[in-house]
Amino acid sequence: MLKETNKSKCTLIVFTLMIFFNTTFGQEKPNIIFIMADDLGYADVGVYGQKLIKTPNIDQLSAEGMRFTDYYSGAAVCAPARSVLMTGLHTGHTRIRGNFGKGGVVGLAGKQGRVPIKEEDLTLAEVLQENGYITGMIGKWGLGEPNTSGEPNKKGFDFFYGFYNQRRAHSYYPDYIWENTNKVKLHGNENEQNHQYTHNLFADESVNFIDRNHQKPFFLYLPVCIPHSRYELPDNGIYTHKKGWTDLQKKYAAMVTRLDETVGRIVKRLDALGISDKTYIFFTSDNGPAEIVNDWEIFNSNGIYKGMKRDPYEGGIRVPFIVRHPKKITPGSISDQVGYFADFFPTILELIGLKSDEIFDGNSIAGVLHGTKKSTDVPPLYWEFYEKDGWRATRFGKWKAIQNNLHQSHQGPIELYDLYRDPAETFDISQSHPQLVEKAKKIFKTASFPSEHYFWKFQQREATDIYNN
Repeated sequence: MLKETNKSKCTLIVFTLMIFFNTTFGQEKPNIIFIMADDLGYADVGVYGQKLIKTPNIDQLSAEGMRFTDYYSGAAVCAPARSVLMTGLHTGHTRIRGNFGKGGVVGLAGKQGRVPIKEEDLTLAEVLQENGYITGMIGKWGLGEPNTSGEPNKKGFDFFYGFYNQRRAHSYYPDYIWENTNKVKLHGNENEQNHQYTHNLFADESVNFIDRNHQKPFFLYLPVCIPHSRYELPDNGIYTHKKGWTDLQKKYAAMVTRLDETVGRIVKRLDALGISDKTYIFFTSDNGPAEIVNDWEIFNSNGIYKGMKRDPYEGGIRVPFIVRHPKKITPGSISDQVGYFADFFPTILELIGLKSDEIFDGNSIAGVLHGTKKSTDVPPLYWEFYEKDGWRATRFGKWKAIQNNLHQSHQGPIELYDLYRDPAETFDISQSHPQLVEKAKKIFKTASFPSEHYFWKFQQREATDIYNN
């Protein structure tokens, strides 16, 4: 999180000069598409083990690109995951560390505490925009309400279509949507008619954006809303007559398959325009599955992993992560490189040939994608989370450390897991590895600096109402 606006502006100037030098001498800038599902589990996709839900296009994306097995979101819930992605800073440093925080504004859904990203917080979209990219964001933003510093059009996006507010995004048949700073009435949804389905609108706008801008380098950020609840959609598709399934099971599967169809549609459009060989496609989810019991048990959405959305365990933060570029990435390759959303910013800078002195919490995986670098150990990954009872977690090498109940005090016990031998986090081995627990304590002590918006409840009891929405 940059502390001074002037630093952000100077950084953009440096970025501009350096990318001009690179492109002047013949390096072609690739297109970047980042597709992010909402609450899609690690094992909700066929190539990651899903047996019941059909995802042929995402599976094909993997067959034509690289699939990561040990990749993580930047957070276990919506807004902070997006903040980590856009800034390259983990939740101990990035501006937005939770869905709600002290000093945030009242959001469009009527709840206070929506913290906007600020002018001094440099985003990847700003850098790309300043360096010749046409930038578009379609879907759920979650980093700033209208008339705040966090509007997408103020943070690097030439075109925005979707939801500012993540709670309003729960409806797939809203009465309006935003196009840039303008409300667009969806007359087909008046009087509960439910004729204009937002995911279909997002898919259409994505293809239209590519059509409009395919002769220039573009960045399309597509954080869709499905399969987040509510479980609404026009029809249950190929699952309509599925015997033995509940209606909710049919709806969930149909939403995931509809997402898959959108991925296929985008790939086909790139092929038709002849720009597939110039385009990197990233596919992932913002966090783990929101539901894993009752109707959802049949899908086994988090695979072997423990936990779900909002949890520090693997099921809450380990996500599917696939990257495709027909000419740059070996088809069908698999990587066990450990990483998370904070890598996206430095990775894109390297992919477009841009060097920077900016400090990120993530690391570029460009060499891994291109096969010029093998999987390597990286500095510890770090998460902190202010909902539920409050927790923080770190992964260093094969070790995962978790400290829960931080709203009570900083001194709670630390759990420790060996993810190589015990990826399901079944056995807490902290008692037999005190030296690793001490290492985790040092990481926890140094990985985060205080935020004016987020704090543990015991530190300021009067502000407890901003947590646990």
